[in-house]
Amino acid sequence: MNTLSFCTVAEARAATPLATLQAVALIVGLGLSGGSVCAGGNQPAFCSQTADAALKACRAEVTDDYWIATANCINITNRTKRRACSNNAHEELEDGKAQCKSQWQARLKVCDLVGEKRFDPAFGPGKFVNPAKIGRTVEPNPYFPLVRGTRWVYKGGDETITVTVTDKTKLIRGVTCRVVHDVVREDGKVIEDTEDWYAQDKDGNVWYFGEVSQEFETFEGDNPEEPELVSIDGSWKAGREGAKPGILVLARPRVGGGYREEVSLGEAEDVAEIISITGNESVPAASCHNKCLVTRNFTALEPGANERKYYAPGVGLILEVAGRNRVELVKFSKP
Repeated sequence: MNTLSFCTVAEARAATPLATLQAVALIVGLGLSGGSVCAGGNQPAFCSQTADAALKACRAEVTDDYWIATANCINITNRTKRRACSNNAHEELEDGKAQCKSQWQARLKVCDLVGEKRFDPAFGPGKFVNPAKIGRTVEPNPYFPLVRGTRWVYKGGDETITVTVTDKTKLIRGVTCRVVHDVVREDGKVIEDTEDWYAQDKDGNVWYFGEVSQEFETFEGDNPEEPELVSIDGSWKAGREGAKPGILVLARPRVGGGYREEVSLGEAEDVAEIISITGNESVPAASCHNKCLVTRNFTALEPGANERKYYAPGVGLILEVAGRNRVELVKFSKP
């Protein structure tokens, strides 16, 4: 039995440096965190336990990839190429381990924001409104009006992003979701085509139930008019393989609050923190003076990457800022 009084790394890192090192060695190295009860307040740290388990899964996957690569290297006849292959496999192993650690640390920071409770939101058809009534007898969420026919066009660098609330619906676990179509073009060519599924609850919050994300690429020598599907990474659906819906936009946000937008471990782990509800911004198609909802958005899958989003009431998302890059709303139309 663990002689230290820690049950997760979250508790260990709050202790003295020496105790922290001992606790991390026991918790992560020996896997002693599962199901434990924390010393402080006798409250289980489920969020941190989830981060610990995901760390082990990540390391196992990285190790699996390494041995597959090694097996492929063994079958290279040329000695120089075989050695280069092995060296590359080892470098990718070390990079993968470092990435796993960074993601683990990022997940623990998410726990600091959203708390240690289990993420198991209750949802069912009785909690949500009929999407066909949004904009008619049901008031739409001011920061994301899910009214069919609404369309946003964004520009950022060489990319143009068109988002359309379609007249299609998708039934997920008994909940009728509105289908939103998101197309990214670069120099006029489609590089990403996504179908998102959203539902508005009776309190006005917009929930995110999943997406099918397709990435395309044109290779040299191929027909440029027929880009090839190269990835569906990031696709997920609530209720499948442990994935759960999150909140995309709150109806009545409060500064300092944080929430999960999507939860499909290893695939989709976006989180939002509310920075302001009195922000200011102007873009070609809209502006909001002292009434912008501003959020910090990030994901543990890309440690260190942050962006800010600005929402104008009655319009929705008008701006995304990541470092020096800006994606601005240039056209907005509604039925």
